[in-house]
Amino acid sequence: MDKKKPNLLRSLGIGLVVLAVLFIYAYGFQVTKVNLAETKSEHRREQLTRILRALAHPELFSYETEDTMVSLPVMVPCPEGGFQPETPDTSEPYLVMTPACGKGLKIAIVEGFNFEPFSSGPLNFRPADSEVNLQLGSIKVDRDGHFEIEVRLSNRPNDKVQELQAITRRNVGAPSLTRTAFETWDKIVETVFIALLATTLGTLLALPLSFLAARNLMKDVKSSLISMSLSILFIPVGFYIGIKVASWSLPVSVMLTGNPFVAIAGLLILPIIIWSGARFALSQSEDEKPLLNTRLIRWLVVAIIALVLIVVLHLLSNQAMLGGNNAAKLLGSFDFLGLFVRDLGDILGIVIGTVTAIVSAGILNSLAGRLGLILNRKSGTLIHILQVTLATTAGALLFFLLAAMINWFYQFNNTMGFFTAAASIGGILGFILGLINNPERSMPTGMIVYFVSRTILNATRSVEPLVMVIIFVVWVGIGPFAGSMALALHTIAALGKLYSEQVENIMAGPLEAVRATGANRLQTIIYAVIPQIIPPYISFTMYRWDINVRMSTIIGFAGGGGIGFLLIQNINVLNYRAASAQMLAIAIVVASMDYISSVVRERFV
Repeated sequence: MDKKKPNLLRSLGIGLVVLAVLFIYAYGFQVTKVNLAETKSEHRREQLTRILRALAHPELFSYETEDTMVSLPVMVPCPEGGFQPETPDTSEPYLVMTPACGKGLKIAIVEGFNFEPFSSGPLNFRPADSEVNLQLGSIKVDRDGHFEIEVRLSNRPNDKVQELQAITRRNVGAPSLTRTAFETWDKIVETVFIALLATTLGTLLALPLSFLAARNLMKDVKSSLISMSLSILFIPVGFYIGIKVASWSLPVSVMLTGNPFVAIAGLLILPIIIWSGARFALSQSEDEKPLLNTRLIRWLVVAIIALVLIVVLHLLSNQAMLGGNNAAKLLGSFDFLGLFVRDLGDILGIVIGTVTAIVSAGILNSLAGRLGLILNRKSGTLIHILQVTLATTAGALLFFLLAAMINWFYQFNNTMGFFTAAASIGGILGFILGLINNPERSMPTGMIVYFVSRTILNATRSVEPLVMVIIFVVWVGIGPFAGSMALALHTIAALGKLYSEQVENIMAGPLEAVRATGANRLQTIIYAVIPQIIPPYISFTMYRWDINVRMSTIIGFAGGGGIGFLLIQNINVLNYRAASAQMLAIAIVVASMDYISSVVRERFV
């Protein structure tokens, strides 16, 4: 009895699991509205057959056609005494209708003889004294030149002789590409380059973000609360200074651009000044530590070099835009090369302000870290008071900036009260943290950056490009540029996650070995991390390009350009043969991308 009891319970448990699974799937059938009766509908089967046959004949080639029209006199209705048409010439194509006349809407059988084998076309009814042709059906001639079709005579009674017309068409000459084929080619090329530009931009921005989102690199990054508070206070100031410096240098470059000779001289002379100043400021030849005055002079030279470099970049941007426009006018059919140079100059001009702001914020952040290290060497009540003060101020500023970002989206009515409340909450939290924290205790700033980076990447990746492209269409207009931007944004999030996870899976041995030599964080990444991640990075990037090619066919549905835009148009107008041509092109490109990526992975990964 003891042996049978467990078997009974086990069988009962299995039975309950089976019933639960059946219940789940039964409810699933109800939710998804499974209707097998629709699959048996004759009407739906006819529609399905028509669509599948159309998809099996992509509209890629066309022929010159030769038409043959054969007429047959008919009477509707039959006159008194009946109606007998003239005997046809049986050496030529001819028609026979049985019966030879009839009432309107009566079924008749029409036969054709001596027609071109395997030709096809419409069978029309032409009323007397009318130029209108009413199609009664479609004819398909067999190999013997014969066809037979049942038709319903048009209900147009007339005392005069009316007419049946059989028009057959046959292909003559060599095939030629259709307009659909040319349009498909243009859009599939556009699709490939949408994916290429999106993958390139996404890769460039995902690379640095992946290091910030790698847990093994960020978990050891720690700093004191004083250093972290100084960074929060200094970084916004750095962004502001960088933006202002970039805007102040723009008029200088515009002034130099006005004279082409001065602009060329500036592009030749200013880099020499930058090189000479960099060699002096970054010289490490002294055996002794340089004096304070010498270091101040070098920092001043570095600042001047930075300003001159920004002017040179603005000057280069302006010259690229001017030169690109002029070159486009001279290159004729190759004007896209000049326009490309112009756009690169425009991109450089846009990026200068952002990069200057980031570099300036980074410099002030580094200064905040060094200042925090100096202050943390001291101890006592004064340092604790300083920590509480800085933490309170940093908390208030951080929450104020977050409130400003939230207010930009939601546009609150009581803005001043909202900002005051946010800053007060941040200040109180900072005050409490500064009060209870030991100044000698390190804060996990790296993990904070890690969680923020991961949260941003996950949130961005959760939004599909089809939704993103709607926003970019509003911003830059309908077309492939909006599609490239949407795919690039999603690529940043997707590759950032894949790259960071690969960084987390690297071997710890080389990392520890490089750190043991006293290398800083940047040197550790260059010499211990990057050599281990290059092969998988190439593999992930190629795979992402393949994904972007397939995604770019979907974002076209929302106005993102590419072949998807053409595909949805043909589907909407029920032109399935043209849609089949686009689907065939997509399949060929995806298969080609898979082959190319496999070859690249085999050679470099």
